Amino acid sequence: MTPAPSPDPALLRRVALSSLLGTVIEYYDFLLYGTMAALAFGPLFFPGGDPVTGTIAAFGTLAAGYVARPLGGAVFGHFGDRLGRRSMLVLTMALMGVASFLIGVLPTYETIGVAAPVLLVLFRVVQGLAIGGEWAGATLMVVEHADPRRRGLWSGLMQMGSPLGFLLSTVAVALVSLLPRAAFLEWGWRLPFLFSAVLLAVGLYVRLSVTESPLFRRAVEESAAGQSAGVPLARVLRRPRTLLLACGVGIGPFALTALISTYMLTYATGIGYTTSQVMTGLVFTSLAGLVSIPLFSALSDRVGRRPVVLGGAAGVVALAFPVYALVDTEVPALLVLGMVLGQIVQSAMYAPLGPLLPELFGTRVRYTGASLGYQLAALVGGGFTPLLAGALLADRSASTPLAVLAVVCGLVTALAIRRTAETRGRDLSEEDPETPAAPPVEKGAEA
Repeated sequence: MTPAPSPDPALLRRVALSSLLGTVIEYYDFLLYGTMAALAFGPLFFPGGDPVTGTIAAFGTLAAGYVARPLGGAVFGHFGDRLGRRSMLVLTMALMGVASFLIGVLPTYETIGVAAPVLLVLFRVVQGLAIGGEWAGATLMVVEHADPRRRGLWSGLMQMGSPLGFLLSTVAVALVSLLPRAAFLEWGWRLPFLFSAVLLAVGLYVRLSVTESPLFRRAVEESAAGQSAGVPLARVLRRPRTLLLACGVGIGPFALTALISTYMLTYATGIGYTTSQVMTGLVFTSLAGLVSIPLFSALSDRVGRRPVVLGGAAGVVALAFPVYALVDTEVPALLVLGMVLGQIVQSAMYAPLGPLLPELFGTRVRYTGASLGYQLAALVGGGFTPLLAGALLADRSASTPLAVLAVVCGLVTALAIRRTAETRGRDLSEEDPETPAAPPVEKGAEA
């Protein structure tokens, strides 16, 4: 494939801004659900005598969204590789916004019985399908426009959308949580979901203003000239090792996100913290992510993707037990410190995924490959971690199982990134880049 021309700085800034804003909106909607699953969905949609059972059921619907994410990655990846990145990003945003708004107007179990949780799961699945195609599309738009030497920097700016979306959803929940408990459960929880309609209008306006990826346009031209693209999913699955490594690298950061954000509300309030104290911790966690994600992503441009991810995985193994020891003190300031430390090592693992995953795949399968790798990691690391954590702590309050779970997931990421070759600076115009095993590390090379 002919290399793409040098990027236009003004165009690149517009693409990065559109991807950032779109990702903020998508993650606001998706992560809002996780917070509400911990605070409200148990009694509203899964009532019963045992609050633990209701919470686990609510997190089960959370997992349903994660199960749908790989399917969304495959579907939107296929059409994104065939029809273009931009059109799929507009469609995924529309699906996410509509599903979130419908959750906001959904009657509860008390009103329509079992239809309420069924519809809740349905809308959550639609959210999962939408976000399954969102991340890779937004990342590819930035990475395929950027200078090869600065892909980490630009994708890091785009990936700030995740903590920004989480911060926005946390602030929205914190505001409605100020309501009396009865008012919050009756109508207050709906307001953040209804606000999605406003965000959707803004997001669609921004998304419609960007142009298609130049690398994709060139790939389409060459396919039209006689170079067959084939079925993207089939081509990705012919080399399953690349896909499995992409998934393995992402398991650690997703698991840690689930433990220090989604499940932390349940665990910390269960041992004596108030909801407002935990929400304060989540705000500081989001702020830490806003700083650390672009820094670690830019650092991967200088030292490589592998050392940054490996350093984050080592940090998880070293800090998992100390972080939970801080949380278990029941001192609010130490809770915040523990959550922020967890976020920093999570960012080191997560931030390089933006340039790393697209660099593993060729242009005509890149949307499919990057989506599936990322979303399978989200399913395993983020979707099932709260369920497993809830089951492990159903009859006890000790944090040891949670720390062990974090360590295991960190080791999975460390093993996967050690088996992945360095991709920094790879020519994205290569249609089928090889992903050999990582070469032997020379003494002192990864200090």
